[in-house]
Amino acid sequence: MVSTMHPTANQWYADRTSRSEDWPADLLRARKHGTPISVVLPALNEEATVGGIVEQIRDFADRTGLVDEIVVMDSGSVDRTAEAAAEAGAAVCHRDHVLSDHGSRPGKGEVLWKSLACTKGDLLVYVDADLTEFGEHYLTGLIGPLLADPEVMLVKAFYDRPLNRGADGHAESTAGGGRVTELMARPLLNSFFPELAGVVQPLAGEYAGHRALLEQLPFAAGYGVEIAMLLDTVRLCGLDALAQVDLGYRAHKHQDTAALGRMSSTILHAVLRRVGRKGPVWTEFTQFQRDGADIVPADFEVTWPDRPPMASIPQYAEALAPPAYTL
Repeated sequence: MVSTMHPTANQWYADRTSRSEDWPADLLRARKHGTPISVVLPALNEEATVGGIVEQIRDFADRTGLVDEIVVMDSGSVDRTAEAAAEAGAAVCHRDHVLSDHGSRPGKGEVLWKSLACTKGDLLVYVDADLTEFGEHYLTGLIGPLLADPEVMLVKAFYDRPLNRGADGHAESTAGGGRVTELMARPLLNSFFPELAGVVQPLAGEYAGHRALLEQLPFAAGYGVEIAMLLDTVRLCGLDALAQVDLGYRAHKHQDTAALGRMSSTILHAVLRRVGRKGPVWTEFTQFQRDGADIVPADFEVTWPDRPPMASIPQYAEALAPPAYTL
C-alpha cells in the first residue's frame, strides 16, 4: 500500500518514529547527565490500578536511576485512589490544593496543568493511571528521544488498543480501542493540520516533554488537552520538535459511547480554538437518555477556557513543590 499522506507528514513519520526497544535503560543512563525526571499520573477514581503502576515505577527507578520523582495528580477521586497511590510510594497532589487562588475545574487538562506547579523535573513523563498492563518500556520509550535529540521537545506514544478480548483472554483485534481518534481527532488533523497526519495516536495519554516547553503552552480543558498540546507544540517550536514512539500494546478500561461523545465534543472545541474560528462556540453538549417511556435531553458542560501558560502565573515561580517520594 502506498501512503498518500501529506509529504511533510510522510517525511516526519520516517524521521521521528521509533520503537520502545530502541531505547534501552543502559543507553538512557549514559545520556541522562543528571537531568531530573518526574513521572506524573493523572488519576480519577483509579484505586484498582494506580498503586500497582506506582510500585512498578518505583522498582524501575530503584534499578535504573532514571526517575527522580513520582507524583499522582488526584482529579477529585471519591474512592481510595489517593491512599493507594501514597501507600505505593507516590507523592499525591489534589487539584483543589494546587494554585488554589486560581480555583479548580474538573477534567484532565486541569490536573495536567497544575502538575507543573507540584513537580521538580526538567523532563515530565505522563502516564494514565488506569493502565492494566503497564510496563517499564513505557518510561524508557518516552524518555529516550528527549535525551537523544535536543531538538525534540515532546514525545507521543502510540500502541495497539484492543477493544474486546476473546474467551481465552487474548485480544480479538488490535484495533477498535481508539474510537475517538478515528472518528474525531484524525479527521480534524487531516483536514486542518495535514502535516500532522503521521501522528498515530494524537490522543495518547502517555507522552513526555521538556518543562521548558510545557510551561509555555496553554492547557485545554478536559480531554482536549492532548490534541491541543500537540498543536501548540508545533505552532511554538515546529514539527521537528515532535516525535513518537511505538509502545506496542495498551490495555485499560473503556468508556461507553455517551462518554466518548462528550470527549469528542471537548476535543472539537480545543481544535476549533486553534484553527482561528471567530465567534463563540456553545459550551454545552446535549445528549438523550431514556426515562421510563420518555426520551429526555441531558445537557453537559464540555469545555472551559484554556488555562494560560504556567510561566505566566506569578505563583508558579514562587511555588514550592510538595515533598515527593525519595528514590
